[in-house]
Amino acid sequence: MTLSPARDGGRPRLLVVRNDKLGDFMLAWPALACLKAADPAPHVSVLVPAYTAPLARQCPWIDEVLLDPGAEAGREAQRELLSTLREGRFDALLTLFSTPRIGWLGWRAGIPLRLAPATKWAQLFYNRRVTQRRSRSEKPEYVYNMELAEALLDALGLAVPPRPGPPYWPLPAGTRDAERARIVDELGLSAAAPWVFLHPGSGGSAVNLTLDQYATLVRGVEARLDAAGAVPPRWVLTAGPGEEAAADRLRDGLADASITAHRLPARRGIDDFALSLSAADLFIAGSTGPLHIAGALDLPTAGFYPSRRSATPLRWQTCNAQAHRLAFCPPQGAGERDMSSIDLDAAAHRIAERLLPLTTRETTP
Repeated sequence: MTLSPARDGGRPRLLVVRNDKLGDFMLAWPALACLKAADPAPHVSVLVPAYTAPLARQCPWIDEVLLDPGAEAGREAQRELLSTLREGRFDALLTLFSTPRIGWLGWRAGIPLRLAPATKWAQLFYNRRVTQRRSRSEKPEYVYNMELAEALLDALGLAVPPRPGPPYWPLPAGTRDAERARIVDELGLSAAAPWVFLHPGSGGSAVNLTLDQYATLVRGVEARLDAAGAVPPRWVLTAGPGEEAAADRLRDGLADASITAHRLPARRGIDDFALSLSAADLFIAGSTGPLHIAGALDLPTAGFYPSRRSATPLRWQTCNAQAHRLAFCPPQGAGERDMSSIDLDAAAHRIAERLLPLTTRETTP
């Protein structure tokens, strides 16, 4: 494809769509980093729902955030979105999750190059399609996304750059220290022990451990660190909207076992919440949006996954460095929603091993 030099000074204008859940959007950041690594660096706009827009505005690989009113919005909202896309004069559309509605919008907007995975009848609206067979779960989701980004650059006639590595959300210098100071002020945590953040909720989008299982895990980690003569970690429970009561029940259950846990205070929005996660030394959760935020920050993570082909630890792998990832799931043959057979004893052992280098016994002067 020949780019028009009249468009944005000769830089290609790209529209990237990932307009579903938080975790899916965070796993698009490596693809966005791929696009911005091209020469010339394209102008990248994203179409996202209002829910993930605050995080999109934090992303260093995004130049413009457009709001998707969603498929349920009325005709007027759909017309306004179509008008916005036409005014954007985009050279190319990259849809990371293909739907007929987005394909139709891209076609109606006159975007000349429209690329998407070759799945479902939505592909009829795209003139470039990439066969990936994601249902086989042979690669991480974020790698599938990077492959689509590379295919788009190739279709535009741009050299495909080497793949960027983590962190895919590089924070400005001092951000982590500022967040840790903020939490010290709020919760009085000691910096002499590792901070382990645990997110027991799932937002209804993922199969997760029960509160009792998380309590068992925490007790197991504490017991192993104590046996090794190490200082116990400081436990911080995080919660999304509507999950606060569950986090408080876990906190109270741990208190019954003489383990102190704190709940992270409410934040101003999802972007503020995400920045607070940078304070953690380890983040534990099910395969949820917060786990993938932690992955984009390249934090050490421990994720719990169901025994389901479409939700394997490989398919929904966090995008942090390999050395920072721990993943646990039930053995083969477990039910798709059955997390009861996860070996929590083994998980506690591996998590404690990960924490040991960060621990020292506190001493009283």
